Amino acid sequence: MKCPFCGSMDNSVIDSRLSRVGDSIRRRRKCRGCEERFTTHERVEESLPVVVKRDGRREPFDRDKLATGIRKACEKRAVSVVEIDGFVESLLQRLQENPSKEVASTAIGKEIIAFLRHLDPVAYIRFASVYHSFEDAAEFRAELDRLLESGE
Repeated sequence: MKCPFCGSMDNSVIDSRLSRVGDSIRRRRKCRGCEERFTTHERVEESLPVVVKRDGRREPFDRDKLATGIRKACEKRAVSVVEIDGFVESLLQRLQENPSKEVASTAIGKEIIAFLRHLDPVAYIRFASVYHSFEDAAEFRAELDRLLESGE
């Protein structure tokens, strides 16, 4: 592992722990070159499908991009990181179990929308405004009215 401070490849592991979720190992390392300490995370390489975007482009599934988008929607809301991480992990598991080699980004978006709709109405409307690409305030208001009418 390359030291982020000096670039040396000579370091040792001084502590290893299983993450809270159990999906990765956290390792504390000490560089033998500069004596600085740093943390690495080791995770099983997953075989996830390729994401097909709306415009037809294909890109590798990015777990961090998914989690970041959900966290942004939930920013400054009473939503725990545990709830978000649990959803992300369950979505990843479903994608891994799916025999298809590709998944539409709209299918992933629909799962996120359903999750946020029941989790937090403000986070839902934030995500929906980007996901549905509202063109104007009238479209935004119509979605907000639908949310209010459903009582969620």
